[in-house]
Amino acid sequence: MLFSHRGRAVGRSLSLLAALLFLASARIFAEDKALVVYTYDSFVSEWGAGPKIAPLFEQATGIKLKFVSKGDGGQLLSALMLEKDRSEADVVLGLDNFLAPKALGTGLFRPYKPAGYEAIPESLKLDPSARLVPYDYGDFAIVWDSAKLADPPMSLEDLTKPAYAKKLILLDPRTSTPGLGFLAWTKAVYGPAWRDYWKRLKPSVLTLAPSWDQGYGLFTSGEAPLVLSYAADGAYHLEYEKTERYKALAFTDGFVKQIETAGILAKAKHPGNAEKFMDFLVSAACQRELPLTQWMYPALGGLALPDSYRAAVKAVRELRVDPSGLTDEALEAVDILASKP
Repeated sequence: MLFSHRGRAVGRSLSLLAALLFLASARIFAEDKALVVYTYDSFVSEWGAGPKIAPLFEQATGIKLKFVSKGDGGQLLSALMLEKDRSEADVVLGLDNFLAPKALGTGLFRPYKPAGYEAIPESLKLDPSARLVPYDYGDFAIVWDSAKLADPPMSLEDLTKPAYAKKLILLDPRTSTPGLGFLAWTKAVYGPAWRDYWKRLKPSVLTLAPSWDQGYGLFTSGEAPLVLSYAADGAYHLEYEKTERYKALAFTDGFVKQIETAGILAKAKHPGNAEKFMDFLVSAACQRELPLTQWMYPALGGLALPDSYRAAVKAVRELRVDPSGLTDEALEAVDILASKP
């Protein structure tokens, strides 16, 4: 009988082990079937768009999404270029108009015009073959903490005044898309003299944060009263904090627009599902989620905005700048800020 009980125990153990192995293999198989989307930190944060749109997409299509954060936008492109054809990603989401030339130059993306593509304004489309498709846009701005600073700057040149010494948080243009956008902004205003501007700006810069998340976190924790961010940030604080303390400043120079895109990799493991995701991304069901998660404007025209967007600053004048060479000039910009007086 003792042997019989042991036999049953061993049998149960083997059955349990087999069940666990089956569940583990099923889980691995399910993960292998999941659509992998590379993106940036704030998109997948608990307040970002990722947690909102993933269940909507799965409900609509039955396809599971796996978001993989690669840092900020510049880090996202660097990771993609490092991995090349070995990337596990099917879709890359979060490369903007300033990173697009370098991203398209890699040859890693394939064309796809999703359903609803024609409803996207032509002014937002960066690539005629639709290798990168716009899904939202917004303007860069300096955001001001009105409880910490009485008189804010009203232009890029104002930022260089002694009154703003060590009061500005910038973002690293090598790793952050807003950081690169600020470099583009200064180029749009100052042309080839942007380097001289950055030298004048240096005393005003408290720190150069590697990502938007970290930079804006320092700002809201009170480290400095000015930060590089977005013109719609006031809408966020009004919507969720019921305050107008934090305000985007309407600089007299004009604004530079950021257009965020998504694209399917040429070597995607799940190309059909990737196309379905792109269709969903520019659908009204998804686009309605972006204003209150991305704090950007949806690329799809004609959608109503939340009431809190009355606190968003509208661009009086859009500035244009050629993005070619920006990523190389980002190294120069950082060197200027790091150099000794």
